[in-house]
Amino acid sequence: MTNGITWNHDLMKTCHAWNQKVKGLCVLGVLVILGFLVNPQPGFPQVAPSALSLQTSPTQVTFLGVHFLNARKGWIVGAGGTVLHTDDGGASWKSNPRRTNALLTAVTFADGMHGWILGQNGTVLHTVDGGKLWVPQDSGTNGTLYAADFLTTDQGWVVGSRGVILHTEDGGESWADQVSGTTADLFGVHFLNAKRGWAVGALGVILATTDGGKSWGLQTTNNPATFFDVVFTDNVAGWAVGTQGAIFQTLNGGEVWVDHTRPCGSPCIKPADLVSIHFSNSLVGRIVGERGTILETQDAGFTWQEIEPLNSETLYAQSFSDLSHGFAVGDHGTIIYFETAPPQP
Repeated sequence: MTNGITWNHDLMKTCHAWNQKVKGLCVLGVLVILGFLVNPQPGFPQVAPSALSLQTSPTQVTFLGVHFLNARKGWIVGAGGTVLHTDDGGASWKSNPRRTNALLTAVTFADGMHGWILGQNGTVLHTVDGGKLWVPQDSGTNGTLYAADFLTTDQGWVVGSRGVILHTEDGGESWADQVSGTTADLFGVHFLNAKRGWAVGALGVILATTDGGKSWGLQTTNNPATFFDVVFTDNVAGWAVGTQGAIFQTLNGGEVWVDHTRPCGSPCIKPADLVSIHFSNSLVGRIVGERGTILETQDAGFTWQEIEPLNSETLYAQSFSDLSHGFAVGDHGTIIYFETAPPQP
């Protein structure tokens, strides 16, 4: 993947990788196909594709993380310790005082006041006042941290380089190492509740836990793709995305993952790396990635529609505060605003 930063292996070892049983798969695949053929046009709401617009960015650095609390208030983080925020839905962006020069990879909030920023060198910044002040927390690692998922203001998980999984039960005042069983870099994490979660990363790694991370087990994909993100819409339905158009789906909690990787096409061009996946509800989901790729589904992933990109800049992160409004960010200060018309019956 080409971007505005020179990534070493620890950075993708940060973004190059952003840039990189069988019987059960067959049975599940047949069941999915048969189910769709029996009812090829389920009663999903009809929704027009999202309209896209580029927003003006105050900087040309690469953005790797974005989080919107609502349609107006949001945050972006990226290279060189960049932290931006908006209070007017992205019409204007303001820079926060720089707390570090490290590459910042992700930003997330548990509610309107409590948020975390992750980055290189084990960086964790925490706010308890809605982002007015960000204070460093001691993660206990010097590796790059790539993703976090917080269920509450106290309980959350962070994943990073060399198989690191950290867990906190006090909002990051203290972090406990969890044994992942892998040395592969982990780029995405998602928890449904305090017990059940998944983490994904390099070398086709998909990990799952049913006890809050006290133990993690490897789920089989039979694919060496690097997975950058994972999301579940309920206890059984989940997706993982990654290098060279990798899209994997499970309908049984990850016991079997079905390969829906995008075809190479004719003439064959390397499919774009897919970096981030987000579902606003069980039906509406979006994927963003390399070369400005944006895929959208309105039918729980039965079909994915590719939206004409506004430019060829790689998109690394996305955030939707509701079904109709969202943002994606990426290389060279790219900020894209999504607006979707309300569904029609």
